Amino acid sequence: MSTIIKGFSKLSREEKVQVLLDQQQLSSEMSEAFKKFLHPTEQHLFNDISENIISNFYLPFGIAPNFLIDDKLYMIPMVIEESSVVAAASKAASFWAKNGGFQTRIVNTLKNGQIHFKWAGDIEKLKALKEELLQLFLKVTEQVTFKMRQRGGGIVDVTFQSIPNMKDTHQALIQFKTADSMGANFINTCLETIAPHLINFINEKEELKSETPAQHIMSILSNYTPECKVECKVSCPVDHLQAYAGEYSAKKFSQRFKTAVDIAINDPYRAVTHNKGIFNGIDAVVLATGNDFRAIEAGAQAYASRNGTYASLTRLDLSDGQFEYTLEVPLAMGTVGGLTQTHPMAKAAMEILRHPSAEQLMAIAAAAGLANNFGAVASLVTTGIQKGHMKLHLTNVLNALNANAAEKTEAIKHFKGRVVSYSLVESYLQQLRN
Repeated sequence: MSTIIKGFSKLSREEKVQVLLDQQQLSSEMSEAFKKFLHPTEQHLFNDISENIISNFYLPFGIAPNFLIDDKLYMIPMVIEESSVVAAASKAASFWAKNGGFQTRIVNTLKNGQIHFKWAGDIEKLKALKEELLQLFLKVTEQVTFKMRQRGGGIVDVTFQSIPNMKDTHQALIQFKTADSMGANFINTCLETIAPHLINFINEKEELKSETPAQHIMSILSNYTPECKVECKVSCPVDHLQAYAGEYSAKKFSQRFKTAVDIAINDPYRAVTHNKGIFNGIDAVVLATGNDFRAIEAGAQAYASRNGTYASLTRLDLSDGQFEYTLEVPLAMGTVGGLTQTHPMAKAAMEILRHPSAEQLMAIAAAAGLANNFGAVASLVTTGIQKGHMKLHLTNVLNALNANAAEKTEAIKHFKGRVVSYSLVESYLQQLRN
């Protein structure tokens, strides 16, 4: 029977592994598997990233070349486990490089922080004192924001709002610019510095006093950043799309493509998978550069629901014989701080991208997302998604079935031009072995 473990974090790595094996009744061979994936020379770097580390979990670090973004050519590092994502991105990048490339526009880079508090007073009176409070916030955070202000960042604005459906519960929503930093720690430090001064201000200001004193609830950044947004666009004459049209004419392909996008705009079931295809590309770049894919995913998915219904993050315009496909997505990314300069592969990714600014990295990630989505939708409305995906997935299936080198060679020849599935590959291997 399992027992509560005390002091697990204080054990050595080897002791942690042994406790794990004993508690979960695992084979001793697993200990060797964990050891195999420790880094031979740089494990100390990984040990400082998280807690209770017993090994490392490796993901492929791939390169998608030929991305022409705002007239600059990039080779984009992508970290992802899913087959066909890097291939689809590379194919789309090569196509669009010959057709004007990806054009981007940074809409804004504002990020948000929230101070929540209980107060029985009149929120309109607090709103009327906004400028006085903003100056107070700037003053009390002078030391915290000094270096950020030197880089063009800092506190930008504040608004006061009541929380719907919650009596006497309010927030100070503070906007920040964080230059090339993602800025989570900076924002949280500012908020925690400001909070007691805000509460004291409310409780000491005669016109704001209420029956019960204002009370601080919590201070934290928001990962919903609708003002930290990038627009990425590709455009070409419809007749240039024949390379993706398969058995259809370029015109018919573009019409089918638009129908698919419009479905994703109007049907949440399809929109979720449509947007997942976008994040195949975005998340792969976010991971490769040591950014926070969970924060970016959360903010973007909320943005997809901003009008009350979850919908596509892309839109397609077909007019005057022109195909114009646009992605609009919030991406709060950074190029300094966090893992971007401490994780060796994140540092390598930044070098490969020639040390982009945060705005350039937003554009790069958006282009990778649009490229993957374009490739996915193009497959869906022509040959179907499985043909290309399962062809690349075949080697994964063969590895899972412990196929040797000779069996892999025969299987790859056998399934060329055939439908690939786990059961079909398993059946073929059994025939081959018999």
